[in-house]
Amino acid sequence: MSFAAETRTLFDRLADECFAGCAAGEEVTLSLSAEDQTYLRFNASRLRQSTAVRQRALSVQFQCGGRRVDLGLSLGGDFETDARALRSAIERARAETRVLPEEPFLVPMENRGASEVSHPGRLLETQEAIRIFTEATGGTEFTGLYAAGPMLRASRNSRGQSHWFDTESFFIDYSLYTVNAAGENKAVKECYADNAWREARFLGSLRGARERLAQLRKPSLALQPGGYRAYLAPAAARDFAGMLGWGALSYSAWKRGLSALARLQEGAATLSPQLSLRENFALGLAPQFNALGEMAPADLPLIERGELRNLLVGARSAREYGVPSNGAEEDPFVGEAPRSPEITGGALDEAQALSQLGTGVYLGNLHYLNWSDRHSARVTGMTRYACFWVERGEIVAPMRDLRFDESLYRALGGNLEALTRETHVMPETGTYFCRSLGGMKVPGLLIDDFRFTL
Repeated sequence: MSFAAETRTLFDRLADECFAGCAAGEEVTLSLSAEDQTYLRFNASRLRQSTAVRQRALSVQFQCGGRRVDLGLSLGGDFETDARALRSAIERARAETRVLPEEPFLVPMENRGASEVSHPGRLLETQEAIRIFTEATGGTEFTGLYAAGPMLRASRNSRGQSHWFDTESFFIDYSLYTVNAAGENKAVKECYADNAWREARFLGSLRGARERLAQLRKPSLALQPGGYRAYLAPAAARDFAGMLGWGALSYSAWKRGLSALARLQEGAATLSPQLSLRENFALGLAPQFNALGEMAPADLPLIERGELRNLLVGARSAREYGVPSNGAEEDPFVGEAPRSPEITGGALDEAQALSQLGTGVYLGNLHYLNWSDRHSARVTGMTRYACFWVERGEIVAPMRDLRFDESLYRALGGNLEALTRETHVMPETGTYFCRSLGGMKVPGLLIDDFRFTL
């Protein structure tokens, strides 16, 4: 029996027993997060660590008398042992609800329907993955993490709701390192991800990384602060446009005065008509249901041709502000955030990006991004890895790191010149506690007068 089938059987048995034991007035939601992953770490093109992780985590939400308790436990896979642990958790939740105050905006449990989505993959066998990565990258300072395997999410409640999501995918998140003529450490960073291994795509990614690495061996150029034409490669575009997920599209953040796009929502600012952003769950990056079991629309336009169409609304925000929910996931830090966002591509051929840039900067990666002025949607951050100075469409030299400070209203508004036709899935690569779901599909962005401050 596959890991997914075995886990589903266990989850359903636990849920059935738990719900049968609920007393009058008690409601329970069980949410499952599980994975069966292979993790391979490489350094200097050699395998340094091989780890297999199989884990199942169960979240329990217990409600009674307008009060709520959330608990979590790890499942070992043996039904009797796991059922005892779940019964103990429910008894603890009962005791805690007796002493808690009522929650004013508690979302009552409902039967929000049923769904089942599966994205099967075609993944490499572990030994074959080791062979490919060590042979293809020989002679380079290749360092990276390969993660592959099924990831599962499920939600059931005592009202009859039942949702299931499983996906099989992989990523190889890697860097190639070198030392330039001035003795500076330099690196190119790449990530190839998919649910089916295509060796030609990986080798193409590696070939492009090698070419940029050769350019990094030249002495670095120190640019002065100021405005430059800039091409943001998809990884950098993901980091920059990804700031829209930091509360900018959250209804609750807007109502609390914390949305970076408040001026857009209120008609006081605009974005480029070239820019369209949507939630697209067909990408298979995340489940369509949220932690409460609400189903989001499969395709939800957020920004269309520069105009704001929808903010993300979760059930709690809907209850607090008296508006309809669209099934968004609520985050305690940033409010509702996109889970499977996609920026529509434009008309620029990716192969022509440098010639269209002309003279300016090529930004391969960005990091340390944060709001510098949330109310004017200004973002600050640093260049990172393979960033270059370009003249007349040709890379001249790597550039030393600079800090940028730029408003989304400028960079994604009047200064957005073009988006590439090609778009790329940039997956979440976090592995804290478990492998992360999610990601973003983005094109490259050509932006005029991108501002650097120091």
